Amino acid sequence: MVPRVLGRGGEKPPSETLHLAAIGAGGRAQDNLDGLKSERIVALCDVDARNAAGSFRQFPNAARYEDFRIMLDRERSIDAVVVSTPDHVHAVATMAALRRGKHVYCEKPLTRTVYEARVVGDFARQSRLATQMGNQGMAFEGNRQIKEWLADGAIGAVREVHVWSDRPTHRGKLPLWWPQGIERPTDSPPVPSGLNWDLWLGPAPARPYHPAYVPFRWRGWWDFGSGGLGDMGIHNLAPVFDALKLGPPLSVHASSTPVFKEAVPLACVVHYEFAGRAGQPAVKLHWYDGGLLPERPDELEEERPLDPEDGILLVGDRGKLLVEGWGGERPRLIPESRNREFQRPAWTLPRSIGHYAEWIKACKEGTPTASNFAFAGPLTEAVLLGSVCVRNGGEKLFWDSAAFRFTNSDEANALLHYPYRPGWEL
Repeated sequence: MVPRVLGRGGEKPPSETLHLAAIGAGGRAQDNLDGLKSERIVALCDVDARNAAGSFRQFPNAARYEDFRIMLDRERSIDAVVVSTPDHVHAVATMAALRRGKHVYCEKPLTRTVYEARVVGDFARQSRLATQMGNQGMAFEGNRQIKEWLADGAIGAVREVHVWSDRPTHRGKLPLWWPQGIERPTDSPPVPSGLNWDLWLGPAPARPYHPAYVPFRWRGWWDFGSGGLGDMGIHNLAPVFDALKLGPPLSVHASSTPVFKEAVPLACVVHYEFAGRAGQPAVKLHWYDGGLLPERPDELEEERPLDPEDGILLVGDRGKLLVEGWGGERPRLIPESRNREFQRPAWTLPRSIGHYAEWIKACKEGTPTASNFAFAGPLTEAVLLGSVCVRNGGEKLFWDSAAFRFTNSDEANALLHYPYRPGWEL
């Protein structure tokens, strides 16, 4: 952190205040900035002045930019950067900040491609910078309970896991949160005033502007996002990867509604296989989205449905742990009779001071964060391997993590990354 003079009158000294810059200032960025408003917001960068208008009003003294590369070169006082852009810009913006020695908070998923996830995760692991990916559930009390209960043997060894989200639907029903399962639009309406379309595209392949992409609707297009799996998969799979200490998958296969060349299908099921870890058996993990749900467990009370929006079911040798809500919110053993009888173990893990507070403290003191990029990179990499499999048609793919390639599909390997447009780089 850049040292500054001391404060007065009981106020927090400037020397203890981070100078933050935001890459992406509208939409999700407004929530992130609200969570970080204890610090000083010195610069805001957004390619869409209309969408960022709220943040511009909230922080009138912050310098304004359209191009984050220019902002990072000019604003030398920046200590840390918050990246809240669409997914396809995450990696280039994050690496631009990290390479300049800035701490980084980046929205989930950490990157748009598997290759980007490997690069960002490796770089962050070697740096001494504070990082945090925006999956707030890693600060939930439920996440700590899941790990403590499993460590205490509540359901025995876990060999099978089911994880789901209703995205892009609403509880399996229309309308969609964003367009999916459609063809690319063919008309070319004019670019709205205040939107720099070329900068919005960033490294992605050039295409004409269309309101099917902006604002927020980008998530269902392969060039910009990865649908429900990239959106809520990060939230709901993170507790599983953390609790079970999962490494890279050995294989992945999938089924889905019709796959379009440029748009994510409406719904998919993705199956991962993971090797055994020290003291833990191999795991089969199944992901469901678009309103699809796993088979209802026999232990669940007849009058109680599975959460239709988000959930996790961990199947152990001696029972089942059901987690309701997104990001690992509310764990309980099933049936309810067993949950009532279960003697909760004593706390063994430190509790979170808050998702944003963790990162602020890490920037200032070098303390840990629950979703640092050393964790978030491999998690994102595994999640996006599922997206590659879906996009490739669903055939079973065998992943060699050390060689960074599928051993049985050159077509799938070609989807691990893409050529950036000139002027953009990691």
